[in-house]
Amino acid sequence: MSPAAHRGPLLTTIWRLHRFWYRLSDGRLGAKFQGRDVLLLTTMGRKSGARRSVTLNCFPDGSAFVVIASNVGADHGPLWWQNLRAHPDAEVRIGPKRVAVHAREAHDTERQLLWTKIVERDLSYAEYERRTKRRIPIVLLEPRA
Repeated sequence: MSPAAHRGPLLTTIWRLHRFWYRLSDGRLGAKFQGRDVLLLTTMGRKSGARRSVTLNCFPDGSAFVVIASNVGADHGPLWWQNLRAHPDAEVRIGPKRVAVHAREAHDTERQLLWTKIVERDLSYAEYERRTKRRIPIVLLEPRA
C-alpha cells in the first residue's frame, strides 16, 4: 500500500507531468501508475467551455470506468467533477483507446458497494475520507452508444 498523498507543489507537478506524457505518447505511457489503471478524462469547462484534461486512477465496473472525486481529501471537490456535473458528456482515453462517456454519480447501495471495492484496492481513499467532512463522490463514466 502506498501512503495517502497530500496536495502540494510536488504532487501538482507530478500530475501535470503525468498528463503531459499520457497525451504525448498517445496513452502508451501513463496508463498504469503504481500498479493502478489510469485514464485521461477530458471534460468541458463549466465556465469557459474549454476542453480540460486530467489523469485519474480508475477501476472497471462492467463497461463503465469508476473514478473517485476525492481531491486527496480536500473539503472541496475537484474541478473535473464540477465540470462533469455541469456537462456530464466527456471523453476518456485509456491507453490509446478513446471512448465517449456520460458521467453519473453513484448513490445509496451502488455507492456503498463500489466504495468497499475501492478501499480494498487502495486504502488511500479511506484516509481521504477521514480528511474531509464532505461525502466523496464516486463517478461512473459510462460509454455512450
